[in-house]
Amino acid sequence: MKIQAEALLFDNDGTLVSSIESVHRCWTRWAKEYGITAEEFAAVELHGRPAAEIVADLLPADRVAEAVARIEDLEVSDVAGGVVALPGTLDLLASLPAERWAVVTSASRRLAEARLAEVGIRPKTLIAADDITRGKPDPEPFLLAARTLGVDPARCVVFEDAPAGLTAGRAAGMTTVALTTTHTAPELSADVVVRDLSAVSAQATAGGVEIGTGA
Repeated sequence: MKIQAEALLFDNDGTLVSSIESVHRCWTRWAKEYGITAEEFAAVELHGRPAAEIVADLLPADRVAEAVARIEDLEVSDVAGGVVALPGTLDLLASLPAERWAVVTSASRRLAEARLAEVGIRPKTLIAADDITRGKPDPEPFLLAARTLGVDPARCVVFEDAPAGLTAGRAAGMTTVALTTTHTAPELSADVVVRDLSAVSAQATAGGVEIGTGA
């Protein structure tokens, strides 16, 4: 399948990189430090959501700011050896002009930059949790990315592995490509579903990018 676009917008964790082992280690330690039971922790959706939202689901409001700072410190310190590029990521990004793609993540800028740098990715445009007021599944992060790149949202393609991110992409009026790296295909509602970015190719054109999905 061929898709014509002017910009490609990538989620980070689960799409470009895998930090699952690091996330599990850090949040498990964090939960123990803050007295969160296994049952309470299991009931909260972690993937694709800003840390502030997760923490707010588990702790009183007056403890959220300090607890968010703590989980960020834990995760940033666990980047080395805890983050790897997913299949196809580096080759695909290398084929794209820097002004034609952005990373749109629910992580803080500090954490996102640390994880990306660990695998050698330094995007020209990065939209992080610090930049928005409403995280995914709200479309704000993707709309801000399109505006920053100077591209019509309808001419953007979103690459996501999480239902919340795909919902945000659809709400922004963008074409969505789902990756089955953290969820199964039946759990993902998207225009195209692929296993990972190794199934995606891209070629710069005069008007943007032609994307091949092999689907």
